[in-house]
Amino acid sequence: MDALPVATGFLRPADQTAKRGQSPEQMRETAQAFEASFLSQMLKPMFESLETDGPFGGGEGEATWRSFLIDAMAKQAVKAGGVGLADTVMSEMLKMQEQPA
Repeated sequence: MDALPVATGFLRPADQTAKRGQSPEQMRETAQAFEASFLSQMLKPMFESLETDGPFGGGEGEATWRSFLIDAMAKQAVKAGGVGLADTVMSEMLKMQEQPA
């Protein structure tokens, strides 16, 4: 699993029945994508105050591509074990599947 899928948002009640057939692997990928998205949002403020000037700074180009760097860092953190959010999300997804329709 090289790339994590992009989280598409929260499930609406009408979507829950369509998602009931997800395999555990698909649920794990979704939970990891959610955790990566969360971590990316948490990392963004850390980089907002960094200057891109200097002899080897990237200027506007670096600022433009910074969000891609932050997303890659978040995905790598999830691959390394993350902060445990994916496990909690997956547990809740499993509980949702067990509920009667």
